[in-house]
Amino acid sequence: MAMAVAPVESMESLSSDLFYDILRRLDGPTLASAACSCAAFCSISKEEKLWENVCSSMWPSTNREDVRSLISSIGGFRKFYADCFPLIVNKEVTEHQWNNYPEYPEEWTEAEYYGDMDEFESISPSDFVSIVDIRCKDKTICSKVLWGIPNANGFDGWFYNCPFRIDLLTYAVRDDENDGEVTLSVSDGLPPIASMERERKDGKLWQELRDGLRLSWIVVNRKIKQAANLASWSPLGGQRHWPTEKDFVLRFGSVLPAKDILPCQVVECILSMKFRVIHTEGEDFQTTLKLTELSMQLEDMEGSHVNGRNSLLILKKALSCRRSKNYSEVLESCHLYSKVQSELKEEKMRIESRLDRIFILGGISVFVMFWYIIL
Repeated sequence: MAMAVAPVESMESLSSDLFYDILRRLDGPTLASAACSCAAFCSISKEEKLWENVCSSMWPSTNREDVRSLISSIGGFRKFYADCFPLIVNKEVTEHQWNNYPEYPEEWTEAEYYGDMDEFESISPSDFVSIVDIRCKDKTICSKVLWGIPNANGFDGWFYNCPFRIDLLTYAVRDDENDGEVTLSVSDGLPPIASMERERKDGKLWQELRDGLRLSWIVVNRKIKQAANLASWSPLGGQRHWPTEKDFVLRFGSVLPAKDILPCQVVECILSMKFRVIHTEGEDFQTTLKLTELSMQLEDMEGSHVNGRNSLLILKKALSCRRSKNYSEVLESCHLYSKVQSELKEEKMRIESRLDRIFILGGISVFVMFWYIIL
């Protein structure tokens, strides 16, 4: 017996509840695209609950009650997604060369060194919140939230003059049901490793880590109500069997603007993730890795660590810089920075090599002249 299907005359004749049920099943990019397709979808897509579900799916740490309150206070989940889904892009790096840095005076007055003190004093380390999620093959393995920046109390403290660094595993607030230990094993999709010698030869575990791990490190400033994702989502590089043969270090990050803050104009935000093999395949154990480090630090073009004071200024500026949903453009920006940085290092080495040769020739000339006068 054939079933009769009632024709749909127009989109407006359908129930808004049906529209909502359709939209709530979409991911963020698809939901944003659907909102542009018709007026009905556009109106319903403004519902905060839809974007709360999207954020909850993409960033599980936003399920926490304190994080939900934070997001509501800075403009809601729709704005949060719009700020944090696109990743930071900075292609201005090609305009800056290390020997073309702006001329800075050899002696600084206090006002010149600290710049606009009113602007800096308006930045407090307690205003920043880090919301971090790690996925492995689309499965969330770690969600951490860090309120403020540790050990940054007091304007005259060591934090402002020492290299900036956040060790998330040391300071992040842990959920009551989470003992703080993050592990990966064969059950999470890792290949079994019989021995480290075998892994050193074929590199299967290293390849799985590079292909499967994803990192999101969102920084929120509660005072100015802005947020940005400082991670590159997938690894930009890494090093296996370092510093020991059981360690695997993956590097994520982004290129941040530092105009009017540092001579190099741009810096690299380096997010390091280190796993250590604690068990290889055996009769009683399966291959297991433990997350031993998850950190953030900023480095300038010459590889020097940025101090705490300048890092706060750079982080604040990064929250309003250009972003892109085009992931290839994001990777291009990061690779461009690495290329220019390598060229600058090579140029610096060539100059130092030429200076060394000049000093050596000068020393030989002085030596010859000395014996020529004596003889």
